[in-house]
Amino acid sequence: MPGVLPDGETVPADGSLPATALRAVGARGFGVYVHVPFCASRCGYCDFNTYTAAELGGGADRESYADTVLAELALAARVLGDTPPPRVDTVFVGGGTPTLLPADDLARILDGIDRTWGLAADVEVTTEANPESVTPQSLRTLRAAGYTRISLGMQSAAPGVLAILDRRHSAGRAVAAAREARDAGFDHVNLDLIYGTPGESAADFAASLDQVVAAGVDHVSAYALIVEDGTRLAARMRRGELPYPSDDVAADRYLAAEEALGAAGFSWYEVSNWARSEAARCRHNLLYWTGADWWGLGPGAHSHVGGVRWWNVKHPTAYAKRLAAGESPGLAREVLTADEAYMEDVMLRLRLASGLPLDALTAAGRAGADRALADGLLDPGGYAAGRAVLTLRGRLLADAVVRDLLP
Repeated sequence: MPGVLPDGETVPADGSLPATALRAVGARGFGVYVHVPFCASRCGYCDFNTYTAAELGGGADRESYADTVLAELALAARVLGDTPPPRVDTVFVGGGTPTLLPADDLARILDGIDRTWGLAADVEVTTEANPESVTPQSLRTLRAAGYTRISLGMQSAAPGVLAILDRRHSAGRAVAAAREARDAGFDHVNLDLIYGTPGESAADFAASLDQVVAAGVDHVSAYALIVEDGTRLAARMRRGELPYPSDDVAADRYLAAEEALGAAGFSWYEVSNWARSEAARCRHNLLYWTGADWWGLGPGAHSHVGGVRWWNVKHPTAYAKRLAAGESPGLAREVLTADEAYMEDVMLRLRLASGLPLDALTAAGRAGADRALADGLLDPGGYAAGRAVLTLRGRLLADAVVRDLLP
């Protein structure tokens, strides 16, 4: 949950939504995102809306957090009222480090969502976790509570890279935690990687990929390091202590990931995500990428219902105070225009292996797609079937292709 929120119109104190937004809630799927803003320490590259105990002081605490989230859930139930979603298809608990909360609290939050709107029979329930924040017992508790998927922040298998990123876990802990999650009965286990960190060699990244494959997970996310303003890593680079990431190196790392993961039986389904099977794909993220509805619970969390998007106040203390007063924690919202919805649809769907229907493009966008095809950035077979699908080279230049398809 990035730390900077956009501007927007004021959210009503009761959180009410326009009637137009409530007409078909969940028609394209409905998910719940739960933001847990606590971290044991702050990683040098992170600008997410997270807080250590020292940063929070005495203004908010983990012990009461589950109850505060459940209070927002009760408000959400009132807002949707007579137009609830037909079911909750996916739940994603992110952060921060959600597993700093007791496993029983994460179980209570999931039970509250089920009691409020009902979980689909095949619901996907994911929690993020840092490798050092879980144990075999906590993983068993989460699995018994109904969590089906866990996403572990590995980032790298190289101790030097972990040190630059200010990660607290040892090089082997992520793989061990992935195996413990499998042993606990999790259906799906993801490992996150970051590539392009200053000082990371090609051999370092190859070793990380080898360990991911050996861990037996069925999903891998790999992202190029992005240096965000205001982070400790950005400050070190400004001082000249570390070099800035190289786009050429990042491209080489991406190609290495595609080769290694492809050879191990993974297939890309989104530019930064690979899965061993269709069942292993993250359905919650697919819900975002395909324009469905979701309610975001927690400080700084974003929601989207029927073309209305809003975001909560960022600080946990302000969030808790609003809910204690019976008010929405929503800070601001925006109603997406047709042009904005079109732009987002192009930007998100083009990143998927399923691609974007060509007939969804404007005339200018179709002309841009023709140019991208001629440049080898779109797959000819997909194009002949009426879809804009990125080639491998197109994935490396995805942002440029998106620009070409938009007015």
